[in-house]
Amino acid sequence: MHNANWDDLRFVLAVADNGSVSGASRELGVNHATVLRRVAAFEEAHGAEVFERTAAGYRVRPDRARMIEAARNAAQAVAAVGQLMKWAEGPRDVVRLTSTDTLCNTVLADLPRTMPRHEVSLLAANGHLDLSRLEADVTVRPATALPAGMTGRAVAELGFATYRARGSSGTDTWLGLTGALGRSEPAHWMQRTVDPATISGRSDSFVVLREMASRGTGCAILPCILGDQDARLERYGSAYPGHRVPLWVGCHQDLADSSRLAPFIDDLCSLIRSESAALSG
Repeated sequence: MHNANWDDLRFVLAVADNGSVSGASRELGVNHATVLRRVAAFEEAHGAEVFERTAAGYRVRPDRARMIEAARNAAQAVAAVGQLMKWAEGPRDVVRLTSTDTLCNTVLADLPRTMPRHEVSLLAANGHLDLSRLEADVTVRPATALPAGMTGRAVAELGFATYRARGSSGTDTWLGLTGALGRSEPAHWMQRTVDPATISGRSDSFVVLREMASRGTGCAILPCILGDQDARLERYGSAYPGHRVPLWVGCHQDLADSSRLAPFIDDLCSLIRSESAALSG
């Protein structure tokens, strides 16, 4: 595919991913007219339409779905080339490290001091950034396993327990989990066990839930490294049995052998292992 067609395809993929021209224009940082022009150029060059234009937005035609999937794979391959070149020998680059807000607020918050030989951009996101699309270089995530296309090491365990405001007597009210946290094991336990009528509030952030619990608004299931280190909270012996989940340091499999990235991963694994007792609770 020559350069002009590949460049036009970026715009086609952005429309397919966003379902609208306006969403694609925001993602790509260009105006509405540019997106329309580049999509039209791609369709004209190939003599066929990619999208059905509807009142609800742009929908990929059913007979073009396989083409879009192939284009995504090609886009990932092109991005991987650039990322592999980035981590070849050369000047020091900023490592984009993504993790949950819990870990960014605790063990990873002091990276400039604890790992001074590395320059890090810390991306806090409870939803998983897509490392296959190279939105980040390295991830630290609690998970039972890493997804396909990634490789890494389980270096510690993240423990969970129930917490309430220190000295409070109310134990009938709970704080629930939503968003990305709604798929966690604590959320599944609450769905099975806790009466929805007793849930006074919800959040998609354990850091926010900690603040809510500290104000006496209800009991919250929190990572132990958040709850144990907060003097405003105390553990509460609820019916929740607690659990631990492996904590992974991972990267895209194409970057696993990078001579520039490997030392950062080694140092990061050592840092997390040194905090394993606090993490497991």
